[in-house]
Amino acid sequence: MLPGAKKYPHVFSPGYLGKMEVKNRIKYASTETNFNFVDGYVSDKEVAYMEAQARGGAGMVTTQGAFTDPSGEGKGYVGMMAIYDDRFIPGLKRIADVIRKYDSKSVLQLMHCGRVGGVHLDYTVGPSVVPQRLPRFREPVEMSVEAIEQCVQEHVDAAIRCQEAGFDAIEISGIVGYLLSNFISAYTNKRTDEFGGTPAKRAEFPRRIVAGIRKAVGDDYPVVIRLCGRELLDDRGGNTAEETMEINKIIVDAGVDCLSITAGWQESAKSVISRDCPQGSWLWIAEEYKNALPEHVTVAMAYRLFLPDQPDQAIAEGKLDFWESCRAMIADPMLPQKILEDRQDEIIPCMACNLCLARLFRDAELNCMVRPSLGHETEPEFGFYGFARAEQPKSVAVVGSGVAGLQAAVIAAEKGHQVTVYEKAGQPGGQLSAAANGPWGDEEFGRLVNYYVTMLKKHGGKLKLGTEATKEMLEELGADIVVLATGAAPDPAAYKGGDGPNVVAALDVMHGTVEVGKRVAIIGGTGVSISTALYLLDKGGHTVSIIGPQKKFGRDVNPSYIWRYMSKLKGGNVEMVTLCQVKEITDKGVVVTSKESKDTLVEADTVVLANMTPVGSELREAVKKKDSYVIGDSLQVRRAVNALLDGYRLGMRL
Repeated sequence: MLPGAKKYPHVFSPGYLGKMEVKNRIKYASTETNFNFVDGYVSDKEVAYMEAQARGGAGMVTTQGAFTDPSGEGKGYVGMMAIYDDRFIPGLKRIADVIRKYDSKSVLQLMHCGRVGGVHLDYTVGPSVVPQRLPRFREPVEMSVEAIEQCVQEHVDAAIRCQEAGFDAIEISGIVGYLLSNFISAYTNKRTDEFGGTPAKRAEFPRRIVAGIRKAVGDDYPVVIRLCGRELLDDRGGNTAEETMEINKIIVDAGVDCLSITAGWQESAKSVISRDCPQGSWLWIAEEYKNALPEHVTVAMAYRLFLPDQPDQAIAEGKLDFWESCRAMIADPMLPQKILEDRQDEIIPCMACNLCLARLFRDAELNCMVRPSLGHETEPEFGFYGFARAEQPKSVAVVGSGVAGLQAAVIAAEKGHQVTVYEKAGQPGGQLSAAANGPWGDEEFGRLVNYYVTMLKKHGGKLKLGTEATKEMLEELGADIVVLATGAAPDPAAYKGGDGPNVVAALDVMHGTVEVGKRVAIIGGTGVSISTALYLLDKGGHTVSIIGPQKKFGRDVNPSYIWRYMSKLKGGNVEMVTLCQVKEITDKGVVVTSKESKDTLVEADTVVLANMTPVGSELREAVKKKDSYVIGDSLQVRRAVNALLDGYRLGMRL
C-alpha cells in the first residue's frame, strides 16, 4: 500500500456510482476550456488535456459540458464541444478512450447554459424574461412549452450518444445559472404553467430530463446531476433552503445515482470559490444532502476542497462520498497520484485566483497562473511530463526569489543546470511572501512559495537567503547565465517629501516590520494598495485613505475579486481619493491636487507608498556582457501571473 493510501484511506477506497465501482473517491470535476473548435468538434488539445487528468490518477474524470441543441442556444462558451448530432460521436469517443486508458471512469457532462448561453446569438433563453444582472450576457427570451419539450428530448438524445461514444456515465449540469437552475429558481422562473409557480412545478423540467435519460440509458447506467444546495440569491427572490431541498429531492428521485452539490450562481452577491472562503466552507451542504437523500444516492462536492484532509475526514464521517476537484486539478492534474505517493509538497497549488474563469468569460482559452503548461500537455518544450536534460549544463545565477526568479530557477535546475538563487531578504517569495500575510485566505500564497522552494531543492538547486547580489559579486561570480529577477518596490523619490520619517513602504507594512499610525494614507491605486488597505483593516485601529490618479482603483485585480475587495473597503470606511496627483508629502499627510479642486490635504500619521517601480537596474551594467536576462517586475511591473510566465518561458529557453 502506498503511503498516501495509508494516510488518506477513505479518499483512496473504492466507491460506487450506482452499480459501477470506481477505484477511488476522487472525481475530476467539469470545466470548460475553450480548446475545442467553434463548430463543436473535439480538438486534439482537448483530448490531451483530458488525458492529463486521467493520467493523474482520479477515479473519475468528467468532461467539459457539451451543448445539446443545434441552434446554439445552450452554447455558453466559444470553444464548447457539441453533442446534438451523431457526427460528434467519434471525437467524443476519443475522450472516453483516453480516460479509460488509465483505469479511470469517464463521465460526459451535458450542459445547456440557459440565460448565460447563446454565445454566438443576440439573445439567450430561459423559463421567463428576467433582466440580466451581469452586462456580459444578452437578454433572455421565454421558452415556449414546445421548446421546453424539445430541449428535454435533446438531452435524452445526447445521453444516448454519450453511451454510444463509450462513456461510463452521464452527468447533467444544473448549477450556477445554467438552464436547469433557471427553471429551478424562483428568481428566474416566473411561469404559472406546468413548469412554474410552485417548487414541484419548477422541478418539472429537470425532472423530465432525468426521467427521460434514465429510461433511455437503462437502470444500470450511472446518472449524475449537479445542483445547487444553496443558490445564494436571497437578495433577488431566489429559492429558500427548504424549497431547494424539496426541488432537488424530486429531481434526484427521477433516477439519479449521484448528486454533485454546489453553492451559488454566477450572479450571487456572495463569495463562493475565492480565497476569502476558507477551505471546506461548504461541506455542511454536502452533509445536509447526504442525510436527506436515500442511501443509494452518493453525494459529491468540489467547492474549496483543495487538500485531502477534509474530504477524507468527511468521507469517514459519512458526510460525503466523492471528493470532486476542478481548479486544483487544472493547476496540477497529477494531484491524486502525488497525494497517493505522499508527495503533497510537490503539488502545484491552486491559488484560487480565478484567472481560469476570467479567461473563459472573455472567450479565451483556459489559462492558469501557476501552470503555464496548461493546453500544451503534448508539447515537450512546455515540460508538462518533465523537461529534457540540457545537452550542455551551465551555471545559472538567479538574483531574486520572487515567483519569476523561482520559476525560472526550478525549470533550469530540472534541466540539469547548476542553479543558485540569491535573495537579500531572510525569506523567499518576494512580493508574494508579503501578500501571504494578508487576510481572508491570502496565506494560501505561501503554499506556492513553498512549492517552488521544494522543487528547487529536489532538482539540486541552491537558495541563499540574506545574500544581496552586488555588481562586484556578479562580476566575480563567473556564472554562465545571470537572471535578474529583483522585482519591484515603491519609489520614494517619485514624491516631494517621500523620504520623510512618516513614510513607509507597502511591503514593509504587510511584513509587519514598520510601525503604522492610526490615520494611514496609501499612495498607489493598484492591487498592492488595495491589499495593503485590506491588511490594515483586518489588523484594526486604522482609518485608511487610498490616493491615486485612476478613476477606479484596482483595475489590475481579477474581476472575481475586485468587487469583493471594494465591498470590504467600503464596509471599512476606506476613503477613495481618485483622479488626483500627489503634490507633496508632509508631516501632516499628503497634499493632492486635481483639475476640479485646489490643493487638498489628506491627513495621515503614516503615508504608505505602493507606487511599485522596477528595482535592480544598477545590476544590469554588471551583467550586460554576459548571457543575462531580466524578468518579472524588474522588467515591467505587472501581476504575479505575468511574472510567473516570464520565469517559465525563460526556463524553457535555458
